[in-house]
Amino acid sequence: MTDIVDKSAVGLDARQYHIDIAPGEVGTVALLPGDPFRVPFVAEFLTDVKDVAHKREHRTMTGYYKGRLITATSTGMGCPSTAIAVEELARVGVTSFIRVGSSAALQEGVEPGDLLVSEGSLRNDGTTAAYVHPGYPAIPDLAIAQSLKDTAAAVMADSERSVFSGLNATDDAFYAEGPEWISELNRMGILNVEMESSAMYVVARLRGLRAGMICACSSNLVTGDSLYGDKNSRLKEGWMASIEAALETAVALEL
Repeated sequence: MTDIVDKSAVGLDARQYHIDIAPGEVGTVALLPGDPFRVPFVAEFLTDVKDVAHKREHRTMTGYYKGRLITATSTGMGCPSTAIAVEELARVGVTSFIRVGSSAALQEGVEPGDLLVSEGSLRNDGTTAAYVHPGYPAIPDLAIAQSLKDTAAAVMADSERSVFSGLNATDDAFYAEGPEWISELNRMGILNVEMESSAMYVVARLRGLRAGMICACSSNLVTGDSLYGDKNSRLKEGWMASIEAALETAVALEL
């Protein structure tokens, strides 16, 4: 039994197995889209862009925004791959994480293309249960959450779109989100639902790191309004606005 591997003690200060990144190749702050094909959207805001790695669902690019080195790494879909990305990015020097992605609204008045800033997540996932007690909260860094709200308002000042903040849910099973569950989340006042933030928050807290999330609303599961199909340009506009707000937060807080 003496040869049992302790995963928390192996692979430190080395090229990471899943994300294929080594210490010195990234900065201290990382933006985390889910989709690897959205990492280049972050790069559109950056200078001196470098393609660092692309292994499995984890694509990484770096560049500078207003003099600050920014890393963008895709997490893939769901909490398991998100937890791996955060753990391994932390091992190579990242200390702050901002998720930028898509999320479905659960309250009336929120429209596709609006921005959603997370104040905490309802942990309806299996990954965080492997890390912590069921009552352990999944919450963002307070300063990051407030800065995301402020910078989002500034970015959207001349837009027809709105910024909302509140609690979100993190689910594991996209197609298991039936009408009863959506109604229950709506009744509890949950603003939106996505699939990654609870893992990011819990792992970050356990490792002494900082995290926050700002998403673009892709659809409203209560009103039935959706951006999928011919309205997709509004979703990309939301993505780009969320990325800009995250970058401004990284600079403002010197992450």
